[in-house]
Formats: sequence, C-alpha cells, structure tokens
Amino acid sequence: MTKSELIKILAKRNSGLYQKDINLFVELIFNELIAALKRGDRIELRGFGAFSVRKRASRVARNPRTNETVNLDKRFVPYFRAGKELRMSINAGNNDNT
Repeated sequence: MTKSELIKILAKRNSGLYQKDINLFVELIFNELIAALKRGDRIELRGFGAFSVRKRASRVARNPRTNETVNLDKRFVPYFRAGKELRMSINAGNNDNT
C-alpha cells in the first residue's frame, strides 16, 4: 500500500471529509513520526508495533560488483518491531501463504 492509496481509502471511508484534508492529516502524522525518530525518540503504537532508531558502527564493506573494499561511516537506521496483536492478526488463519 502506498501513501496515496491510504489517503484514497481513508477518503472513501470518511465521505464527510475532503481528500485534501485527509492528505494534510496523513502528512502531518508522518512528519511528526519522522521528527520523533530524528530526535531519537521511540514511537510505540499499541497493538501495531514500535519504531526506534538503532546505531550501526562504522565498518569495512565490499562492493560485490567490483570486489573493492569501501569504508562505511557509522549511521543510524530505523527499526520496527511488530506488536503482538499485529503478529497474531496476520497469522490468524493465514497458514496457506508459505
């Protein structure tokens, strides 16, 4: 699902709201989530999961195409851990997707 698909679904389910207002609302939520992660905050959405930022140390990697070694600086990467309710709802009756 893309962000635009999400906005269309929300607009269809909430016919009393304008699509541009829903678009603004979704943008505001995403921007606030990004700002919180930039500050190093942990975001917990009960029943869905938790977002946090993890630090990766600097390391030496290899370019698989040229076999050349490359030095990678330390970096921060977003991390998501699914909540128990999300995992249970995905796995409930979905044993045929293996």
